[in-house]
Amino acid sequence: MHPISLSLTLGLTAAAANIFGGAIIVQRHWERRYLRYFVALGAGFMLATSIVEMVPASLELRGKNAAFLVLIGYLIIHFFEHTVTPHFHFGEETHKDEFLHPGKGYSVLIGLIIHTFFDGIAIASGFLVSEWLGWIIFFAVFLHKIPEGFTVASVMLASGRSRGFAWGSSVLLGAATLAGVLTMALFRHHVAAGLPLAAGVTIYVAASDLIPEVNREPGVKMALVVFLGVGLLFLLDHFAHAQ
Repeated sequence: MHPISLSLTLGLTAAAANIFGGAIIVQRHWERRYLRYFVALGAGFMLATSIVEMVPASLELRGKNAAFLVLIGYLIIHFFEHTVTPHFHFGEETHKDEFLHPGKGYSVLIGLIIHTFFDGIAIASGFLVSEWLGWIIFFAVFLHKIPEGFTVASVMLASGRSRGFAWGSSVLLGAATLAGVLTMALFRHHVAAGLPLAAGVTIYVAASDLIPEVNREPGVKMALVVFLGVGLLFLLDHFAHAQ
């Protein structure tokens, strides 16, 4: 399958995971505590993917300048999270008092849309470089897609929006992922810039958003799941290159 066609197919899959995450909140009967394990596993896998796979591939494509673009990608998300949007956590329904004003809910939505747009950039960039890198990036993105949908829906409910509006917000995140894939498809000749930017965003999401959430959990169980996520990348790498 052509790299762009495969990117679009998997972008749709990732978008569906966003929507499913929103449904977890909208449908009360889902067991939410398992989302913590998605967060921890995704944090470890994303961190390992960005540092071990995406950054070296970016350096091969663009040389030393790639490091500058990785930093820019990291700072873009830092800027939006700490200026345009308020600080938030996965599972905000436990902090309803912080999100009563609808404007705050919208700002969180904007921040997550930026996240998910770069998810699409990352998936498409990976497949434009190599099929192996594309699949690894997709898996890393997919692992945190359900918690993203869970987060945006819970924030919208906490800010007084309807369940339909909350679920619709998770649909917007999925649409932003597809928009990222399409953007990279249109500007495929600029993959040498897209991949390092996406690497910086991935590092931020893993190290500055997800890992702190894991650290809030008592005990060692969640920390071990992070290591499991890291180990999973190396296991996949071993089997893929042993073929």
